[in-house]
Amino acid sequence: MADGAAMFEVVKPGLLTSVQDLGRPGYYHLGLPISGAMDRFALIAANRLVGNPDGAAGLEAVFLGPVLKFACDTTIAVTGAVMAPKVDGVEQELWSAFEIKAGQELAFGTLKAGARIYIAIAGGVDVPEVHGSRSTYALGALGGFEGRPLKAGDQVKIGAASGAAKLGVSIPEEIRRIQPASGVVLRAMPGLYWHRITEESQGSFFEDSWKVAPEADRIGYRFRGGRSLDFVPRKQPFGAGSDPSNIVDSCYPYGSIQVPGGTEPIVLHRDAVSGGGYFMVGTVISADMDLIGQLQPHQPVRFESIDMDGALAARRDEKGRLEALGAFLSG
Repeated sequence: MADGAAMFEVVKPGLLTSVQDLGRPGYYHLGLPISGAMDRFALIAANRLVGNPDGAAGLEAVFLGPVLKFACDTTIAVTGAVMAPKVDGVEQELWSAFEIKAGQELAFGTLKAGARIYIAIAGGVDVPEVHGSRSTYALGALGGFEGRPLKAGDQVKIGAASGAAKLGVSIPEEIRRIQPASGVVLRAMPGLYWHRITEESQGSFFEDSWKVAPEADRIGYRFRGGRSLDFVPRKQPFGAGSDPSNIVDSCYPYGSIQVPGGTEPIVLHRDAVSGGGYFMVGTVISADMDLIGQLQPHQPVRFESIDMDGALAARRDEKGRLEALGAFLSG
């Protein structure tokens, strides 16, 4: 790694560190998922702190942060989960921009809350665009750095900085999404197949407490602990299979809630497939999808029914949080 070159070397990759931006919409009908940051607000906030456009590519790290050695002077911001960044062992502030010099290492403390951190670097991570995005879709070996999570020894280019960093500015907690340790509520709209379960199961799905299963990743978050769903008896249509939770293949919306066998709900996330033969009990609203990306295994969660008016109001609230971020950083 040449000194002064606009790049960093991966000394340790952490658990699952990948290049992500805001995703590649427009290809879902072809089976290519949107990918991108699981917590979009956190990535946008980090980018704005270092003077990048909202959609610049950064790094998403899960549960365990990477160790990165920089060959150039640059500015960094880390947002999302509570995992303290350190420059050559000196702790830096989260949700704030800080400088790093050529030859210095960025490392991280232990995870204290949340699940994913977002590392923005002035100029963005410079990997080739694939279908309009630099996001990694690891299941398809597409985008990001060679289509995969980072590994030790990777040398990753950094783009040219285009905006002024907000050094010395810390985004206040009232603008950040606060990750509760308990009492997490995911708002969901009952879906096209809601009538396929009994009235008792319709009530129990929203009444029960669920817990995040260990099988929770960028494809989908699985939940356990609630009562199994009972299905209204019917003669299965041709092509639907024998299990009552099966349907004739259908499209899966982003955020849709599958319940294979009626036992364990799975919320489909950024790298999920776009269709298949499991029925969907409903769809988590877009305003709550970032929150899912910060949930830890075994964390208790409850689903709450919401109608279209409530979902649109929640989306306006989320837009208002972005506007508050912009107003704060421009003030």
